[in-house]
Amino acid sequence: MDKEYDAAVVEADAQQHWQQSKLFAVSEDPDKEKFYCLSMFPYPSGKLHMGHVRNYTIGDVISRYQRMQGRNVLQPMGWDAFGMPAENAAIERGVAPSEWTRSNVDYMRKQLQQLGFAYDWDRELTTCDADYYRWEQWFFLRLLKKGLVYRRKSMVNWDPVDQTVLANEQVIDGRGWRSGELVETREIEQWFLKITDYADELLADLDQLPGWPERVKTMQRNWVGRSEGLQLEFDVVDRQETLRVFTTRPDTLYGATYMAVAPEHPLAVAAIEFNPSLAAPIEACKVRQTGEAEMQTMDKLGVDTGWQARHPLSGDLLPIYVANFVLMGYGEGAIMAVPGHDQRDWEFATKYGLPILAVVMPEGFQGDPAELVAASAHLEKGVLVNSGDYDGLSSAEAFDKIAKTLEQSGRSERRVNYRLRDWGISRQRYWGTPIPIIHCETCGMVPVPEVDLPVTLPEDVVVDGRGSPLVRMEEFLSVDCPQCGAAARRETDTFDTFFESSWYFARFASPDASAMVDGRANYWLPVDHYAGGIEHAILHLLYARFFTKMMRDEGLVTVDEPFTRLLTQGMVLKDGTKMSKSKGNTVDPQALIDRYGADTARLFTMFASPPDQSLEWNDDGVAGANRFIKRLWALVQQYLQWRAAEPSVADDNVEIELGDELSDLRRVLYEQLSQAQFDFDKEQFNTVVSAGMKLVNELGRMSQKVEQSGCDGAGINPAAYCQLMDEALSVLVRMLSPIIPHICHSLWQQLDEEGDIADAEWPLVDEAALVRQQLELVVQVNGKVRGKISVDADISKDQAEAEALANENVVRFIDRKPVRKVIVVPGKLVNIVI
Repeated sequence: MDKEYDAAVVEADAQQHWQQSKLFAVSEDPDKEKFYCLSMFPYPSGKLHMGHVRNYTIGDVISRYQRMQGRNVLQPMGWDAFGMPAENAAIERGVAPSEWTRSNVDYMRKQLQQLGFAYDWDRELTTCDADYYRWEQWFFLRLLKKGLVYRRKSMVNWDPVDQTVLANEQVIDGRGWRSGELVETREIEQWFLKITDYADELLADLDQLPGWPERVKTMQRNWVGRSEGLQLEFDVVDRQETLRVFTTRPDTLYGATYMAVAPEHPLAVAAIEFNPSLAAPIEACKVRQTGEAEMQTMDKLGVDTGWQARHPLSGDLLPIYVANFVLMGYGEGAIMAVPGHDQRDWEFATKYGLPILAVVMPEGFQGDPAELVAASAHLEKGVLVNSGDYDGLSSAEAFDKIAKTLEQSGRSERRVNYRLRDWGISRQRYWGTPIPIIHCETCGMVPVPEVDLPVTLPEDVVVDGRGSPLVRMEEFLSVDCPQCGAAARRETDTFDTFFESSWYFARFASPDASAMVDGRANYWLPVDHYAGGIEHAILHLLYARFFTKMMRDEGLVTVDEPFTRLLTQGMVLKDGTKMSKSKGNTVDPQALIDRYGADTARLFTMFASPPDQSLEWNDDGVAGANRFIKRLWALVQQYLQWRAAEPSVADDNVEIELGDELSDLRRVLYEQLSQAQFDFDKEQFNTVVSAGMKLVNELGRMSQKVEQSGCDGAGINPAAYCQLMDEALSVLVRMLSPIIPHICHSLWQQLDEEGDIADAEWPLVDEAALVRQQLELVVQVNGKVRGKISVDADISKDQAEAEALANENVVRFIDRKPVRKVIVVPGKLVNIVI
């Protein structure tokens, strides 16, 4: 092998060996402990970015380390291939989304292979392949039959130019992100999954996930949002109907000064019929985003319907408004507005000159309650005021008494409510999995027979951005009804792309199964280690948990939860901000690989920061990582050249006394190995690299000493030196191999070690080597260091005190003054107080 390190040659050789030998292909082995390591699979956007490199390197380091621990390790890779970005790219480039997507998959696969990730490529899957999505169509039909799927009208953001539904993040300042047209809020038929049926279990089982970050579990708890409250009824004056609302704060009931309904509410529709002049302003209330964050910050807009509701306790008449911040899909589409104790209601009341009453104040508050709500709503619980018979009660006491009063009158009932809403799984877009439903004028909605699955998405399609092309494709639309045989039409909606990513981890466990999954899934699941960004804390991770529980209930898997341990890695920053094309601060991983090699990219991303913290990009740090790799290479080459020139010294069958200097070096070796193993288990890979660097420094100094003076000149037994270096380099290369596998693969072979280093056992710490024969104690006089003494490791306190007092420099500083006290800290220091 060349003395100079050539990353391109070394890495190509290792990758070719891994691919040809299928070293990382794995199968079930009941006699071995399994370890399933998975990183969130990428969207095939075209090229890897540094976030990909960091995330997948973390997963690969963990996988390789666990393999060396003797576990049966599965680490697969696939592609989350459906979604709007492919449609947008297809529009820009004039190609079919499938062509763009599959071309990107091919390029990105090559990049992943160049980085040396130990994937079982036989399990690769792509979610836009019919062999994959046929099973989610099959599962959808099972859930439909079970009653967990339903179809109803729902409010959506609608782009009138592109003729498509927009996600909340695609609405910018009220306009479509691509067309620039004002977005409308429309009510259209949508498909839903009853995730709310699993709300309690999704909440409760978070307590069974000690390996998840508390931050993620808190985010999921808040998203599910279990709350206890009252459902109240308000009579609408002069109409034979009631408004039903839910509140978690019945203690604020006397502070209700108006009611508000969604612009799609039946009362709003009736108001337009009664007074047509309200049509335009109520329609204007429909132009808004439906995301919670946007609803909180947008300008409040409302219309007085002219109707009133009667307060169930005071009997006061409250005006009923149509308001743009009330959504029909949430609860009953109506709220009781308490502007004194809800900021959103306060802003609306302030704008329209409606009364704002304070009915709860802090305990012990002596001022005018109106002062509490003059500048903003008062949100905290406390003691009731301005609340009739309930004045003076605490919020908790008032909750129970008001609830009891209203329940007796038939005006309320206690209810548990959830912030979580059923999952809308249909999209009016092309590039996604077709929903397997047929619409027949006679039979209604008819499931596609199982034998006719998959319903294949046509791929030779030109997308122009104006709605889904499926609605114009007769060859796709036209079909005979499976029940009556009459002419019918296919459903043109496609699944939300979270549908594909909610179960892919289970398919990896049995990728060639002639079912959604087979028994192999129960061997591999749950995933032992799952890694991805914090931005997926709610939707993807919640839906994956939901899917797992539904699959369990269908008898497909036996686990309750999909992921045992979750790592949310930090972002990659440059100049203090997240890398992005718009900021012009991106780093192309391919250029980095081409210049330095994959091992340098891997080493830098592991050394620069712990996995759960943000990584600040540093060009000097990358160059430094490359220099270390070259030093490691040079260290081994220098030793191998020396060993080749001294063939008589190597004898594996003879144990040779090392002597003090080499024994000290062997102790350092196992101290660093012990630290590295601890850090690997804690996933602190930056300090693993530090341990490797220290070893290279220590071994390099010894190697340089032998190179310059020879063993005789250095006072070292050549056979002992050879014995130690063989042992030390074997440990060092294994210790670093999960992080920089290419160079370690090559060095392992050059050191004449057996087999593949990827299959080698993790080195064991020789505890005996850690025992020190000599210790260096610091000697202080009145707390200041005045000397150091070398003593036997088993020295007694009295002996340590005597040797410290006899130290020449210490004697000079004591200067015949009386010694008041001597403090001995075994193994560390002696402090003399004078």
